[in-house]
Amino acid sequence: MQEVNRLGETETISTPKSAMALIRRVATLLIKYISKMKGYKRSTPLVSPPTLDVIITWVGAFVGITAIVFYSQKFDVAVVTSFGASAVLIYGVPDAPLSQPRNVFFGHTLSAAAGVATFMMFGLTWWSPALGTALALVVMLLTKTTHPPGGATALFAVLSKANSSYIVTPIAAGAVILIIIGLLVNNLSPNRHYPRYWF
Repeated sequence: MQEVNRLGETETISTPKSAMALIRRVATLLIKYISKMKGYKRSTPLVSPPTLDVIITWVGAFVGITAIVFYSQKFDVAVVTSFGASAVLIYGVPDAPLSQPRNVFFGHTLSAAAGVATFMMFGLTWWSPALGTALALVVMLLTKTTHPPGGATALFAVLSKANSSYIVTPIAAGAVILIIIGLLVNNLSPNRHYPRYWF
């Protein structure tokens, strides 16, 4: 293909076939990537739990968080907000794999260790909170103890400049408190069996 430039000379313009193939390949991958974001049609209807289970959920969350706050005031330790998310899992969806005692305890404890280690090595920088959170996620995945609130536990460890005692109290102690209350409250329902497994 030829084109005349401003001086009247002809120039050959060629687009290599490999460049066109690359453009098509990138466009195809981009379309596939974006199409994943549309999701799928729901195959099961949304259902509410029985009224008794809703009441038990409320009681569990209320008693669990009250115990955490009481513990924090008695021993002068921080209330870690990630325990609120743990309460949602333990008392709201006790059958979920991420709500089981193994995940709750080790997810929080290992994440706290990851956050503390990150702070001790790198201090509080603009990137260390993200590093601590990402490290906690990887540790939970590798140990098969994923508990989503653990990410917040690690983040709080870095942001609050926590030392090694943070791992034991408030984190490990708080996780044990929530689990014990989960055992006592969730099993009041004939529809629930907590835990589904310990290990």
